[in-house]
Amino acid sequence: MQIHITSDDGVPIYIQIVNQVKHQVAAGRLTPGDEIPPIRVLAEQLLINPNTVARAYLELERTGVVTKRHGLGTYVSEDCSPLPQREKLKILRSRADSLLTEARHLGVGLAEVIKLLREHDALMETEDLHE
Repeated sequence: MQIHITSDDGVPIYIQIVNQVKHQVAAGRLTPGDEIPPIRVLAEQLLINPNTVARAYLELERTGVVTKRHGLGTYVSEDCSPLPQREKLKILRSRADSLLTEARHLGVGLAEVIKLLREHDALMETEDLHE
């Protein structure tokens, strides 16, 4: 499992871990049943506090992306998103509200935001093809 963190973009490290694990699951690089590294191992690899990794894993477990098997480790869930469609859309609406609020605050129009999302989606697709 490859995780790259940065302190330059203002996104909390645990959120970066959560987002990257979700992306790897969505891209098929992590599949149901795959074990993810133990908290201490990932913390050592990333040179961060184990509590940060624990917080990320807790969030991933809360959202159904991973499941803990006590004494055995943490694994990608067989059903990575047990949330009903209604709940998934609720989560995305909240994030869309945040994005649009920030865009308005910065004076960026909806068309530019949509263009940015399309470009970023295309970049993600290209990354998926090359990995």
